[in-house]
Amino acid sequence: MSHLRFKAVEEASKRKAVEVTAPADKTSDYFGKYVFDRNTMRKYLSKETLKLVLNAIDKGEPLDRQVANHVAAGMRMWAMEMGVTHYTHWFHPLTDGTAEKHDAFVDFDGSGGMIEEFSGKLLAQQEPDASSFPSGGIRNTFEARGYTAWDASSPAFIIDGTLCIPTVFISYTGEALDYKTPLLKSIGAVDKAAVDVCHYFDRNVKKVFSYLGWEQEYFLVDEALFAARPDLILTERTLMGHESSKNQQLEDHYFGSIPSRVSAFMRDLEYECYKLSIPVKTRHNEVAPNQFELAPIFEECNLAVDHNLLLMSTMKKVASRHYFRVLLHEKPFKGINGSGKHNNWSLGTDIGVNLLSPGKNALQNLQFITFVSNVLMAVYKNNALLKASISSATNAHRLGANEAPPAIISVFMGSQVSDLLDELEASRELKDIEVKEKTGTRLSLNYIPEILVDNTDRNRTSPFAFTGNRFEFRAVGSSANCAAAMLALNTAVAGQLIEFKKEVDRLIESGMKKEEAIFTMVRKNIKESKPIRFDGNGYSDEWKVEAAKRGLDCETRVPVIYDAYLTGQSVDLFAETGVLTERELHARNEVKWEQYTKKIQIEARVLGDLAMNHIIPVATRYQALLLENAAKIKLLYDEGKALKIAKQDLAIIEDIAEHLDFIKTKTDEMIEARKVANKIENEREKALVYCEKIAPYFDEIRYHIDKLELIVDDEMWTLPKYRELLFIR
Repeated sequence: MSHLRFKAVEEASKRKAVEVTAPADKTSDYFGKYVFDRNTMRKYLSKETLKLVLNAIDKGEPLDRQVANHVAAGMRMWAMEMGVTHYTHWFHPLTDGTAEKHDAFVDFDGSGGMIEEFSGKLLAQQEPDASSFPSGGIRNTFEARGYTAWDASSPAFIIDGTLCIPTVFISYTGEALDYKTPLLKSIGAVDKAAVDVCHYFDRNVKKVFSYLGWEQEYFLVDEALFAARPDLILTERTLMGHESSKNQQLEDHYFGSIPSRVSAFMRDLEYECYKLSIPVKTRHNEVAPNQFELAPIFEECNLAVDHNLLLMSTMKKVASRHYFRVLLHEKPFKGINGSGKHNNWSLGTDIGVNLLSPGKNALQNLQFITFVSNVLMAVYKNNALLKASISSATNAHRLGANEAPPAIISVFMGSQVSDLLDELEASRELKDIEVKEKTGTRLSLNYIPEILVDNTDRNRTSPFAFTGNRFEFRAVGSSANCAAAMLALNTAVAGQLIEFKKEVDRLIESGMKKEEAIFTMVRKNIKESKPIRFDGNGYSDEWKVEAAKRGLDCETRVPVIYDAYLTGQSVDLFAETGVLTERELHARNEVKWEQYTKKIQIEARVLGDLAMNHIIPVATRYQALLLENAAKIKLLYDEGKALKIAKQDLAIIEDIAEHLDFIKTKTDEMIEARKVANKIENEREKALVYCEKIAPYFDEIRYHIDKLELIVDDEMWTLPKYRELLFIR
């Protein structure tokens, strides 16, 4: 075993759970400790200022700079009492991560001294360098001005002695350079469109919220083993490595007893999350070894997205205290489950009605089926767009592999709801809609309580599944910013609801009764969207053929999938809802293509480096030892007996030579192909070449490296193996 690998394995094997001192208080006592939430605002803002801020958050009323001054004064007072020295605008550039620039609470007092200062101007707006972030050509290198602006709907919070203020990020010319700006616009669009449709059923509805409950899957790896794998360090996935003899085939990790080291990490992480108002609730082992999941209580969509991004950075900090590294890559290990971020999405009114939950009477059920059928229609018409919203170089490894859904968007409704939809489609006249409530079932054991059975099952292969009172967008990748998928979904549903209302109003104006007009359009949506409904096995080859027949988008090349953003239908949808302009869409696609290219490019470089500087030298040294052994045997015995004795060594020598020749040849070819691709100026064309011409080399080269791993002396192999990486003790 190489010195570095041996040291890493030895260090990892000696790890013990880091003791975490549990807080003496109840969770509710320290929940939101580091957040400038409503309770904190009541203490530090005047009643009038608080009222104006809450009206802005709850009713969308504008905030002027004078109010911002009062908020800034209260926010600074609170922050400094908490030991804060700096502040930053915290935003979501087009990188799937977050960005921040810290400034101190200081200014000159005019007399040679310093004073603490934080004005409404500094709270409301700042000016980061817009040319240094991905912009897709909206900003040139010499055009640096961009603006961040305070998002009052997401509360400020404290991280490591810095006050973080959630903001949007726009260019000097007004285009969105982030995920939050279009997300907020999509939330506003679906709110307005849904309220208009709700008024058919209840005029008291003033607002509709989009809710999100994400489920964050992730892997943990001991930091010593992580440090001995350059591919994990630079790409967050293993570009080589033969599968372990034991991985997930016994199905013993899922929901199993959480290892003590991991449990200590989870408790520490939850404590940090609660102080930041992240309402984490569920934790468990996932299917693959070293894979885990964390999920919160549902929140308003914008806040949920902020909390997920904050969680991803927090969990990495906490993991380091426990000598772990968190892997958020969708497929860090080949041959076992990858990680997703299931986005559970729903719509709810300000009077407490879940629009995707069955009601207690015929009118409520008509409202329920109205919104369900419009979501189905939105997903059907925009299935290519929704797939583009979750596609990336990293998520492409996961989709369709093991338990992840395939790269074809379909909707699972469950037999009961599907039967209801079919019944309504076949109906020729308005009828009362009945949705069965949960039914009870008992085992033949009296001491087991009655089990309530939901009105829909679950389908693990469905990328977009109805789960009783919400839709679960299961195809979102674990490293992604949830906003990308949510803004596409909100916009698609908003556009569909707008169209639905126009058609219903037209029918009413023609003399049809309101309920009949609604029912007519519901039936039309159910019938037209039927191709998107699929309750079967999404992994089957038959489904791929069937999906193509149904007209669903079956493209698997990520750079081509991104084209869905730029179709006439998508451009019109985003423009009509006011979420993104055509210029912004083109710019975002330029960023997506460029990021795809760079990620594949980095992996190609890392793979080439490891192949030439780790694998080939090690295999060659082992081959030399075998040759030396064969030569010594030849000196001791006659030729016939020597050949017989050294037969096994000679076969291995030849086997190694064949693998080495293939690795060297294909690595050289990959390098040359990359040089050709790098000269292409068009970002889409370059990304497509990387997808079709360069990425295929990865599996070819890996196959032969993994075969060498099984042949070469274990003590000589330099990289920690899967059996060492995947089992935390």
